[in-house]
Amino acid sequence: MNTSADNVVALRADGVAFILELAQPLPRVLHWGADLGEPVGELTSALALTAVPALLNNSPDSPRDFSVLPTEFEGWSGIPAISGNAQGRATTPRPRLTGHSVDTSTTGHGGSITLEFADEITGIRTEVRYRLDRFGVLSVDLSLVRDAGLSPLSGAIPYTLDGLIALLPVPDRATEILDFTGKWCRERSPQRSPLGFGTHLRTAHRGKPGHDSPFLLACGTAGFGFGHGELWAVHLAWSGDQRYLAERLPEGAGALSAALGAGEALHSGEIILDDGERYDAPTALFVWSNRGLDAVTDRLHRRLRARPSHPRSPRPLVLNTWEAVYFDHDLDRLTALIERAASVGVERIVLDDGWFRGRRQADAGLGDWFVDEDVWPEGLAPLVEVVRAHGMQFGLWFEPEMINLDSDLAREHPDWVLGPRQGLGPASRSQHVLDIANPEAYEYLLERIDHLVRLHEIDYLKWDHNRDLLEAVSRGRDGDRPSVHRQTLALYRLLDELRRRHPHLEIETCSGGGGRIDLGILDRTDRVWASDCNDPVERAQIERWTRTIVPPELIGSHLGADRSHTTARRTDLSFRLGIALTAHAGIEQDLTAVDDEQLALIAHWSAMYREFRALLHSGRIVNADLADDATALSGIVSEDGGEALFTWARFVTSTPGQSGRIRLPGLDRERDYLVSVREDLGAASRHQGDDPAWVALAAESSVRMPGTLLADAGIPLPTLNPQQAMLIHVRASA
Repeated sequence: MNTSADNVVALRADGVAFILELAQPLPRVLHWGADLGEPVGELTSALALTAVPALLNNSPDSPRDFSVLPTEFEGWSGIPAISGNAQGRATTPRPRLTGHSVDTSTTGHGGSITLEFADEITGIRTEVRYRLDRFGVLSVDLSLVRDAGLSPLSGAIPYTLDGLIALLPVPDRATEILDFTGKWCRERSPQRSPLGFGTHLRTAHRGKPGHDSPFLLACGTAGFGFGHGELWAVHLAWSGDQRYLAERLPEGAGALSAALGAGEALHSGEIILDDGERYDAPTALFVWSNRGLDAVTDRLHRRLRARPSHPRSPRPLVLNTWEAVYFDHDLDRLTALIERAASVGVERIVLDDGWFRGRRQADAGLGDWFVDEDVWPEGLAPLVEVVRAHGMQFGLWFEPEMINLDSDLAREHPDWVLGPRQGLGPASRSQHVLDIANPEAYEYLLERIDHLVRLHEIDYLKWDHNRDLLEAVSRGRDGDRPSVHRQTLALYRLLDELRRRHPHLEIETCSGGGGRIDLGILDRTDRVWASDCNDPVERAQIERWTRTIVPPELIGSHLGADRSHTTARRTDLSFRLGIALTAHAGIEQDLTAVDDEQLALIAHWSAMYREFRALLHSGRIVNADLADDATALSGIVSEDGGEALFTWARFVTSTPGQSGRIRLPGLDRERDYLVSVREDLGAASRHQGDDPAWVALAAESSVRMPGTLLADAGIPLPTLNPQQAMLIHVRASA
C-alpha cells in the first residue's frame, strides 16, 4: 500500500476528527477520535508514517493493513467488509480505489468523503461515503452495484451478497464493551464485558431489532461511565435484521488494536445481484466521546433535533385506551373516560386495539381494517366527535404488518401471508405476518389506512408490530425467497407515503412495546413506545437506557394503574407520576376508576408536565455515576445550563444508610443556582429519621447554592424507601 502525506484528508467537527489516507489500492483510516488540529505538515506525515504496523513473525511478508474495506488479501483474518460469491466463485474480493471526492466546504463543521472502488474479481463496484455532521456523528454508507463488464469470468453469474459491514478501527485503550439485551417488558438491559481476543458478535434475526436488540455497541476505556471515560460507539439505523461486532485479533487491526462495526444481517440468498442491480447498506452511525456515555447521547440527540422532520410543537399529553378498557369498546364508557381525561388536561386520545371487524380478543381480525359495525354501528365518527368537542386530538391503533388466519383478508388472500409454501410455522400471539412487499398487499394497506386518516382527520397512528419474523420468505414465481430486507423497505415506503399524503400525521412506532427502536424507524416516526411495561420500577430503567439514543420528547411514558398490568407490582401514585413526567407523558390508567383526590393529583401532574415541557423536550440528558446501583439520579439540563430537573430514585433497599455527596451533572460551575425540592406530587417515603438539613428548606422555598458545590462537591440526598422518587428543580439565580 502506497503511503503519502499528500493523500491525507480530514473531516473535523465538535471536537472530533476523522482522518483518512487516500492510499492505493485501498485507503485506510489513520484516526477517528479527538480532533488533532489541522492535518497539515508534520502531523500528516507522522500519521501516515505511524499507520504502518510491525511485521510480525509467522505472518504475511508485508505489514498487515486495515483498510476501509478490509479483506483477507490485506491479511485481515476477521470478519471482512464484503463477503459473497458468484455460484461458489469470486470469493476473494480485491476492490481498488478508482475515484474519490472530498467536501470540506464547511471547514471545522464536518463534511464528506466519498470513495469509489472497482473489483475485477467479483464484478462489483463499491461506494463508501463518510459524513461527519456538525455534532461529531460519523455516518458510514456503503453500496454495491453489480457490473458484469468488470469480470469476464464471473460477471455473467448473479452475485450473492452474504454481508456488507461498515468497520472502523479502535485503539487498545478500548478494553470494555457495553451493549444491550432484554425481553418483552425488560427492553434495553445493559450488559458489560471485557473486550477480549476474538469476536464479540451480536446478531438480530427477528425481522426487526427485537426486544433483545444490541441497540448500541460501545467500546471504551476501563470503567467508563455516564460522565467519564473515552468511548467509540456504533448504532445501525435499520429496522430489520442487524449485525454488530467488536473484534480483536492478536495481530491487531493495522496500527490499531480492534475493529468496531455494524451492518445488515442477511439471510442466505436474500440479496442476489444481476448486472446493474444495486444494494444499499443501512447507515451505520459511529460516535466518539471523551466524556462518557452522556456525551455520546448528547451528540445523537442534537443530531436528531436538527432534522427538519423533528417534532417542533409541544408534545401533547396522551391518553391511550388500552389498559383502561382493553377490548371492551363501548361509546358510553369511552365517553366517560374522555370526559375524565379532559378534566385533567389530556390533549390527545388514542383508541387502541379492538375497533375493527372480528376483534373481540387477540386471536382474530388482524388485517380486516374496517370498523366493526357490531361494536360501532355508526362508525367511529361519534367517538371522534366527542374527542374533538373537548378540544383534543384523535389517534388510532393499527398493526398493519400482521395478520390473523382467522380474518377475511387471510381467507381471501392466503398467498399474502409471509411464509413458505410448504406450510406456515406456528403462530405467535395468534398471528402471522403479512407480506407487505407484495404490491397488492401493500396497496390494500395504504388504501385502508389512508381512507381512515382522511375520513376522521386522524392526528396520530400507534403503529404496532407484535411478533418476530420467522421463516420470513415470500412466495414468488421462482420459489420461496428470504424477504426481511424487502419487508423492511416496504415498511419504509408505506410510512413515507402516508407522511407524504398527510404531512400533519404523527406516527408512534410500537413493537410489542420496545421491539423496534432504531434511528431508521425514527426517520419516519415521531415517537417510540419504549415498552409495554408501565410498572415505574421497570420503566425508569428501560427509559433511562432508551434515552441513550432517543431524546425524551420522542419516548412515550405513561401513567399506569397502581397494580401493574405486566408485573402485578403495586406502586404509589406519586412514584408513578414522577417517573412518567420526564419524557412524552401520557396516561394508560382507567380514570373512571380513580377517586377525586387521585384525579386532582393527576391534574396537578398534568399541569407540571406543561410547566416543564419546554425544558424536558429540549434539554441535555445527564446521569450521575453512582456507587449504589439501587439508586439513580438522572436529569435534563437546558442547553444554556440555566435550568434543570433531576429525578432522585430508589428501586430496592441497599446497604448504605447515607447517599454521601451526590454531584448534579451538567450544571455550570460559574453560576449560582436556586434549588427546590418539588413535592407537588406527594412527598417520597423516607428510610431515615430527618432529611439532610438543606432538603427541608428546599421543600419550602428555593435554597441558593454555588454551581461548584452542586457540580463538583455534590450534596447529600435523602435515603428513600424502595419504589420512591424525588424531583429536584434547579434554576440559575439572577
